Amino acid sequence: MKWLGRRESGNTEEGSGGGRGLAMGGGLVGIIAAAIYFFTGIDPSQVLNQGQQSTEQTTTKGSDPNDPQKQFVRVVLADTEDIWNQLFSQMGRDYEEPVLHFFEGAVSTQGCGFAQSATGPFYCPGDRKVYIDLSFFDELQNRFGAGGDFARAYVIAHEVGHHVQQLLGTSQKLEEARGRVSETEYNKLSVMLELQADFYAGVFAHYEQSTKNVLEAGDIEEALNAANQIGDDRLQQESSGRVEPDSFTHGTSEQRKYWFNKGYQTGDISQGDTFNDPSLR
Repeated sequence: MKWLGRRESGNTEEGSGGGRGLAMGGGLVGIIAAAIYFFTGIDPSQVLNQGQQSTEQTTTKGSDPNDPQKQFVRVVLADTEDIWNQLFSQMGRDYEEPVLHFFEGAVSTQGCGFAQSATGPFYCPGDRKVYIDLSFFDELQNRFGAGGDFARAYVIAHEVGHHVQQLLGTSQKLEEARGRVSETEYNKLSVMLELQADFYAGVFAHYEQSTKNVLEAGDIEEALNAANQIGDDRLQQESSGRVEPDSFTHGTSEQRKYWFNKGYQTGDISQGDTFNDPSLR
């Protein structure tokens, strides 16, 4: 991806301070935790605050604004702003640009409570911010074999996709279903939400190429590889040796690749209605 010297978003921040983070048993930083938490879509406090012991954690912040990783993230975020502003304008709507919050170790959010780095990148609908500890990119490359700049761009675009869902009212489908449907049915809705965010990441990739011409050979393959590596079925197989579809929350590797690629090929957000796809019922 061609990104050096390009516009960087001003919608980023770094938080300092601290609070009571959450230390969760069972090897939180291991692959089982990744299966549960990576690419959290809606309100991570719903998962993080269920009976775990709390330990004192401090949210620290890197001091170098010229860190190449931060520069890269700001360029990608700027591109999401350009693309979604254009697409919302075509729908006759205004796009509210999200803030991206860099943190290290742990973070206290206004709308979703506390989270640690092992949560992975997440979007908090309560304050409409994307949160990311850049150490996740090392995990993505070294533990999951999903390196490359466009794998990282996919992660960012996926979380911004959750922001788009919030603005369009799609995220509320899960909130409305909470407590009214079984856990299995709720998980299915979660899968639909996550796959739609993958689709929106693909739409982002489509316009990165068609309007900005910044993609390079191998970029789409990097994103597809990342989607493949973090499918529920693959992560469960690697962590426990068995696959339990009823517990899926993000979709299989094939589903994640399919919906990202569909968004990339079509660039048409009207084709991303995962909630009415019979194959996901």
